[in-house]
Amino acid sequence: MAPFQQVPKGVKYLFKDRVDAGRQLAGKLAPYCQGEGIVLAIPRGGVVIGYEVARRLGYLMDLIIPRKIGSPQNPEVAIGAVTQDGISIVDHRLISLLGVTPAELEEKKNDEVREIKRRMNLYGAGRMLRRFQGGQIILVDDGVATGHTMLAALRTARNYQPEELIVAIPVAPRDTLETLEKEADRVVCLLVPECFYAVGQHYESFEQVEDFEVGEILRQLQEEGV
Repeated sequence: MAPFQQVPKGVKYLFKDRVDAGRQLAGKLAPYCQGEGIVLAIPRGGVVIGYEVARRLGYLMDLIIPRKIGSPQNPEVAIGAVTQDGISIVDHRLISLLGVTPAELEEKKNDEVREIKRRMNLYGAGRMLRRFQGGQIILVDDGVATGHTMLAALRTARNYQPEELIVAIPVAPRDTLETLEKEADRVVCLLVPECFYAVGQHYESFEQVEDFEVGEILRQLQEEGV
């Protein structure tokens, strides 16, 4: 893992907003990213971060959209995650505990894949990824908690056979980073709090990013040739 900052207990370390976090993350990534590559951002908050990273590195940028798979009994309870190509990770222990049947799991997974494809069309995503012909892939989000969706994204991104697969995030708990290290070639994280409760607690401003903002960022990137 690349060096990261451990925050002592009781010390608040806040990013001003996602733009600030993205610029700091780009600075940390710069020594490792001197060739060709693409930034794949996870909507919606990760797109703001990804924009700053892609501009600084001169990389292409596109989206990767993992979605959590919710329990049939309670959609807020995540039993796994899936990406646009159907690659999924599931929590077998939780599935067994909740009594989720294989048919129910498959139905929930298919529902999320359809929603992912709807969002890909809405955002106009996928064009830059089709141009990727080797180099680094950098997966970016505005932070990670459990890491389920990032793990699903990693497994999809690996199918594009990058020379190096990097996870780049402003903040995450240590145990999640250790899990991600097993799947990524490199993990770059700016902040590993001793007490982690939620991603948003480490931002002064953490307003929701809307769909139209994601579309605008992608269009701006296309205009800039990034």
